[in-house]
Amino acid sequence: MATLVTFHAHPDDEAIMTGGVMRKAADEGHRVVLVVATRGEKGEIPEGLLDDGEQLADRRVRETHAAAEVLGVSRVEFLGYQDSGMMGDPSNDGPGTFWSAPVEEAAKRLAAILREESADVLTVYDDFGVYGHPDHIQVHRVGMRAAELAGTPRVYQGSANRDQIRRAAEAARAAGEEGGPDEEMIVGKPEAELTAEVDVTAYLEVKRAAMRAHRSQISEESFFLALPDDSFGQAFGTEWFIREGQGPGVTETDLMKGL
Repeated sequence: MATLVTFHAHPDDEAIMTGGVMRKAADEGHRVVLVVATRGEKGEIPEGLLDDGEQLADRRVRETHAAAEVLGVSRVEFLGYQDSGMMGDPSNDGPGTFWSAPVEEAAKRLAAILREESADVLTVYDDFGVYGHPDHIQVHRVGMRAAELAGTPRVYQGSANRDQIRRAAEAARAAGEEGGPDEEMIVGKPEAELTAEVDVTAYLEVKRAAMRAHRSQISEESFFLALPDDSFGQAFGTEWFIREGQGPGVTETDLMKGL
């Protein structure tokens, strides 16, 4: 048995980005640990969703634990930083935000968990934070440094297949469909830079259930849950990663292989 630690910026990121590899690892007998940098205080919610006196951060923590149960997670930890908001928001550099945290300080917090768990594998995000969110970029910086401090042997940078997304957008336009992928939005990395492609189609219903647990952020009418089964499979049936020293091109299809 090995230990997989997945490091994410906000509650719900784990379900979207790595839900498949997490449950796959758990089902194969590995220990899965989820670490979240913030409690997602800046998330947008429908009016009237929260109970009287309830704080969004508290709701999102509960939702994270519910999703973690679906994903087979053995331990959930929050690093204790504040959500920084979207890039360019005045809140980015506010007191206690993850974006403003010294990388070395935050990396030591994460490294302590990696050492406690004797982590074999760590997932973070690519250096663009997948889509440019400040907290996602900071996950990359902090996670890569924490792995150095703890000596974690395998580090995978979660990403998305930018070329695949563009092909999907072109196909949607050709079919006259509306609401497809936004071709102007920069997401993920070019196909040639990705080194790991994990087929998680067997876990699509698990991913949907984990997303559904984050009710404050992912409604039934959201892009994530409103997609037809075929489209959901195309969008979320593969999880993409970059591992330094691998490639060119995809050379791995299982983050836990050999462990």
